[in-house]
Amino acid sequence: MKYYVYILECADGTFYTGYSTDPQKRLKMHNAGKGAKYTRSRCPCSLVYTAVFDNKSAALSREWHIKHKFSHDKKEKLVNENK
Repeated sequence: MKYYVYILECADGTFYTGYSTDPQKRLKMHNAGKGAKYTRSRCPCSLVYTAVFDNKSAALSREWHIKHKFSHDKKEKLVNENK
């Protein structure tokens, strides 16, 4: 199974970082108001970054690192480097 870390760009220009085994399905959930509380009032969101991992532990570690150690500018740079 593959595990993904993803970044969504919300309608207000902010970023949301998450983890999933199916980022496209998760995006639909976020945009339907069934995702994270953070994104519910910031829809529509668009998927702007994904990274794939072979194990859940590595994906969760990367998600935590992006969420807690990256500024908005650093997330934006990551997104732009991976277009």
